[in-house]
Formats: sequence, C-alpha cells, structure tokens
Amino acid sequence: MTLPQTGLQAAALTLHDKLWNAHLVAMDGDEAILYVDLHLLHEATTPQAFEGLRLAGRTVRQPSRVLALADHSVPTHGQSNGVGAVRDAAARLQLQTLAANVAEFGIESFALGDARNGIVHVVAPEQGRTQPGMTIACGDSHTSTHGAFGALAFGIGTSDVEHVLATQTLRRKRPRSLRVTLDGALRPGITAKDIALHVVRELGQAGATGFGIEFAGPAVRALSMEARMTLCNMSIEAGAPCSLIAPDAVTLAYLEGRPAAPRGAAWQAATARWLALTSDPGAVFDREVVIDVGQIEPLVSWGTSPAQTLGIGGVVPDPAASTDPREQAQIARALEYMGLTPGQPLLGLGIDRVFIGSCTNARIDDLRAAAAVVRGRRVAATVRAQVVPGSGLVKAQAEAEGLDQDFLAAGFEWREPGCSLCAAMNDDRLEPGERCASTSNRNFENRQGTGGRTHLMSPAMAAAAAIAGRIVDVRALWPGVD
Repeated sequence: MTLPQTGLQAAALTLHDKLWNAHLVAMDGDEAILYVDLHLLHEATTPQAFEGLRLAGRTVRQPSRVLALADHSVPTHGQSNGVGAVRDAAARLQLQTLAANVAEFGIESFALGDARNGIVHVVAPEQGRTQPGMTIACGDSHTSTHGAFGALAFGIGTSDVEHVLATQTLRRKRPRSLRVTLDGALRPGITAKDIALHVVRELGQAGATGFGIEFAGPAVRALSMEARMTLCNMSIEAGAPCSLIAPDAVTLAYLEGRPAAPRGAAWQAATARWLALTSDPGAVFDREVVIDVGQIEPLVSWGTSPAQTLGIGGVVPDPAASTDPREQAQIARALEYMGLTPGQPLLGLGIDRVFIGSCTNARIDDLRAAAAVVRGRRVAATVRAQVVPGSGLVKAQAEAEGLDQDFLAAGFEWREPGCSLCAAMNDDRLEPGERCASTSNRNFENRQGTGGRTHLMSPAMAAAAAIAGRIVDVRALWPGVD
C-alpha cells in the first residue's frame, strides 16, 4: 500500500489498519465493504447460501478464491466408504448437499476420504491457501485461526456466506485495536493452549468484543506456527472478531513449499511483501494489555465459558464471593451444570472421556505433545479416550512418526479427521453427565453432547488426565519436567 504524499508525516499504522485499508472497496454508511482473498466453506453453514444464489439467479463471483471442506458432520471412522455410508441421515444429507453444490458452482473441494481433507482451519494453512496479507472469510466462529499468518480473518454468518459467494466482498464495521503483548518465556509443560485460556480469562468472555487483537512480544515470536494458530483460534472466545500476528521467519518456514504457496521469483517477491506486514513504530492502539507468560501454569476450565478457567492449583469459585448479582447467577448456573461445588479443587477430579482434537489442537505439534505424555503408559480403565487428527495429512504424518502406535498401545482410539467431539455433529458425542477432558475451544452447555460436562485444557494435560483417570498436573508426567 502506498501512502499519499503530503507535507505532513504520515500517521503510523497498525497491521490491522494496513490490511483493512488495502482491502477497502467502499463505505456504506458505517459499514466497510472489504474485498475477500479467500473464502472457506464447510457443509454446516453453506446449504442456505447456495440455495439463495440459485433463487436469485446468481453465480459464484470468483470460484478460484473458494475452498470447500467437509469437517463438522463427518464420521471419524469408515471415511473410505464414502458419503453414502454415513449412518446419520442429517449428516449424510449435509455432506451430499455440499458435494452437489461445489460441483455445480465449480468450487475446489476435497472429498471425504481424500488425505487432503480435514478441518477447514487446519487444511487451508497446510495447503498454503492461507497467506499473509489476505482477507479470509468462513462460516465458522474460529476463522480467527488464520490471523496467525498475518491475515485478516473473520467468522461470518450464513447470509454473509451467500454475499461473499456472490460478490467476493464482505460487509463489516471496523473494529477498534487491541494489542496483547506476551512477555517472558514459557515454563516447561506450559503450552499455547494455556496462554490462550489465560488471555481469554484475563480479557473476559466479552472483554474484546469490538476489538481486533494483535498478539505481539517475544513470547509470541518464540511460538511455532501451530502454536500461533492455537492462540489466534481462541481469541473469539473473548469476543474479538479477528486477531493477528505479524509474519516473520517462522511464518515463511511453514509456508515454503506448500502446494498453493508461490515458487521461484514469485516466492521471493511474496516474502518481501509479507515481511513488511508489521505495525509501524509508534502506531497507537485503542487498548494495550501486557501479560508475562512466565507466570502461567497449566489451565483447566471449570465452568461453561472458556473464560471460566483456573490454574491447576486453584479451586472452584463461590458465587457468594462476587458482589455482582449477574456474575453470581452465572457462576451458580455453571456450577450446577458442571456438578461442582464452591471451593472444590479441579486437581484430582475424575473424568470419563478424553478428546484430543479440534481446530484448536489437532495439528502435528499437538499430537506429538500428547504422545510424549502417554508413551509407555496406559489409559485408566474408567476412561474412554480418542485422538482425532485435524486432517488426513496430519494423520499420515503422525503415523509416519509412529505416534498412532503410541496412542493405540496406551489404549486411545485413533480416529480419522474431522471436528468430532468439538461440535458433536456426528457420532462422536458425550452422554448426559459424562465429564470430558477436552482440547477443543468451547465448553458451553450441551456443546459436546446433551448434558455433557467439558473441561478445556491443553493436549498434554488431556493426555495426562487420560492416564490418571482424573485431572492432574501434566508436569508430573511430562518427560524432563520436574
């Protein structure tokens, strides 16, 4: 982007400013119309959008900028049998409808059983479709994941999906800016999931509503791309519509050689552009938050919001300790649903299920961390534990490294890719009253199954819970951690 030359010094811009301005097509009142570089689709939020196009006699404006995946409703076993073999009638219809729609409108899609298929927020990055400087839209709340690459990524509703398909633009009000600076260094056994839960707890469930977050600081730079995706993925749980991390050498190393990444001279030109995508020195943010990650311990959720989280050594809050009647009611309702009592420690709480997966924590780094904990150990007899890779390619890589054998030998179920227990829109769901140690992103009431009780935590923590049969501090089991 070239700034106009005036006699005055140009104002310092945030990264969010630069991306927004570069994609601004027009203003309509207080709403901006933004050009969309990449539109991601899945089966759960697209049927009405495609039907709307048909009824209006419209086509898809730029099919080459659209990628469709099947993830929410797919079974996590028997995928090679095809969509026709899916037992759940509603899920089967969704998958068949997506396949028919993308064929009719000429959109790229990876079929069920294709190794390239998987969770949309895992597949787009690993295919190199997600790139720095892009605007990205998807009918899914956790589209903020792609902000880890320095992309402006929004989760959108079904009516927006139709609008983007028809016009390749998105209507949005401009968010305010919030920089979250992560200082210090993580202690052994602490992961990006712990940082994400800590940030959500610090900001509050709606504390970042109306703000676009930029994560910055030395602790961010020290994270892998997989970890950065976990961090950005969870920002929506604090209400932020999008989040960003400026591209750097870690970003380039991840993208180089990916199927859709530029090559040769185009790669050199792209990397020069991407590395320029930073907030200017002196850029002013509407709000600043600084967090020392060295003070973070393993976190576990106790309630029915990702903001209702405790350090592993904490105890469940007492509603009476709050002076806010609304907060008192929220805490009391959460405790009733979760079957917990004020002052109860989470450490030692028994569990029935373990789920390692989701768009938050189903990448190869996540599976490696969990496998390191379970290797040579056995899942408790009272626990049913599942590992669901984020894509067919993640699954293949894990198998090439022998991680599947670590999980199987320990007593885990080794599944095929999909959203699985995160959304419970397939065969994978909790039974009423079952308590689950989960690496997913949400612990809302009935999220993982009617009456199911979800405790959010990192893959390593979930793996440790599977072995112990209860919530424990992973640092007691993590190799090399005292």
